[in-house]
Amino acid sequence: MCDSTGDTESSMHGVSTDNTGKYDLPVDLEDKATVFKLFSFAKPHMRTFHLSWISFSTCFVSTFAAAPLVPIIRENLNLTKQDVGNAGVASVSGSIFSRLVMGAVCDLLGPRYGCAFLVMLSAPTVFSMSFVSGAAGFITVRFMIGFCLATFVSCQYWMSTMFTSKIIGLVNGTAAGWGNMGGGITQLLMPVVYEIIRRCGATAFTAWRIAFFVPGWLHIIMGILVLTLGQDLPGGNRKAVEKKGGVVQDKLGKIMWCAVSNYRTWIFVLLYGYSMGVELSTDNVIAEYFFDRFHLKLHTAGIIAASFGMANFFARPAGGYASDIAAKYFGMRGRLWALWIIQTAGGLFCVWLGLANTLVTAIVAMILFSLGAQAACGATFAIVPFVSRRSLGIISGLTGAGGNFGSGLTQLIFFSTSQFTTEQGLTWMGVMIVACTLPVMLIHFPQWGSMFCPPSTDPVKGTAEYYYVSEWSEEEKQKKMHQGSVAFAKNAKSEDGRRAPSTITV
Repeated sequence: MCDSTGDTESSMHGVSTDNTGKYDLPVDLEDKATVFKLFSFAKPHMRTFHLSWISFSTCFVSTFAAAPLVPIIRENLNLTKQDVGNAGVASVSGSIFSRLVMGAVCDLLGPRYGCAFLVMLSAPTVFSMSFVSGAAGFITVRFMIGFCLATFVSCQYWMSTMFTSKIIGLVNGTAAGWGNMGGGITQLLMPVVYEIIRRCGATAFTAWRIAFFVPGWLHIIMGILVLTLGQDLPGGNRKAVEKKGGVVQDKLGKIMWCAVSNYRTWIFVLLYGYSMGVELSTDNVIAEYFFDRFHLKLHTAGIIAASFGMANFFARPAGGYASDIAAKYFGMRGRLWALWIIQTAGGLFCVWLGLANTLVTAIVAMILFSLGAQAACGATFAIVPFVSRRSLGIISGLTGAGGNFGSGLTQLIFFSTSQFTTEQGLTWMGVMIVACTLPVMLIHFPQWGSMFCPPSTDPVKGTAEYYYVSEWSEEEKQKKMHQGSVAFAKNAKSEDGRRAPSTITV
């Protein structure tokens, strides 16, 4: 599949770890948990799950903390609509680069360091919001805070190293969904914190500045917890596993080439740009939309807007779970169909939201749109781990960056100028969602097929083992560097489905 040269670095997933150790949860050949106990803190699998989603949620809180306070901030800083729109673009643009870097960090250093250091290093930028004095400062700080959204990549990578492929849709969906829920939490939290500070005697223009110290301190606390309580792999932290021979020496150039040369990677970049991307865009404009269009109070608009983000509590996990169920009966082809149906439905509901003329209709449309968009995110990352075993981190980073790029592009086109009203922007954004979801039909796995085509009949090239092992050269195979891919291919047999591949051909 790929073979190139590059500088030698350490990879997190060259071979499977020793599964003879004892864990609180049952594990597979790679020490990945085969069950998901949501309310358990069993070490290391479930502890990692909770540390991952909480740290990611913290980053969502800080990135979108300004959104529900925009009516106050824009008056204090004399911001124009274009300034507010540009700040929204900036808030999601920063992590385009940081998500790419985080993918490499996860592949080479491990998700624990990547997550902990990014969360703590971004804390000063959150505190800096309290000292901005104009549009330029506001846009710059929102851009810098947005870098922390790269914790999404470490979150999804971490789950893929801890849980088996049969339940990865549900686990990835829950971790990311509960993390994204921070976008809804901040819509509730920041207006309440602002109001409390005001009642303590601060002026409106001072209260919003003080309020940003709350998410800033959350960053510091979560960074310390991840660093001290988390671990990279089921068998331990990266250095400890490497000493035992459980982590191989890989080449950065090769894992990068395997990612960028796989056409499926770029389709998922586009798809995620119009599932997660539109969710980020909506987080930035939805409170202001209800405040201005229906003349609501700031707190009321914040509560309504919060329901959009809070739907992540169950919508994204539901999308991942729906993908797992589809795979149970129809294999990978079922996952692809589930993704297309869910994301297309979300786009249609987005169009309805833009066309809504009454408050009740707008709220209903917004909720249905949020369910579709967020469930599509879960369905997307139920498939991403199967694109490549060797380049999981890089592909996760590229896909995550696609979400931010799609958000920035959408906000720049529809919500940063006076050419479109907010409701018109929402309508056209829905049209783009439907159109940009069509390429899912082009995704084909030789061992599993695609939406319309069955898998390959070649007895060798049509196997999961061939697909994943082909990422390694003959020289690397002789060094046993591909053993992790062999184990992954065996665990991926669940993607064959229960029914014959031809039964869902349309």
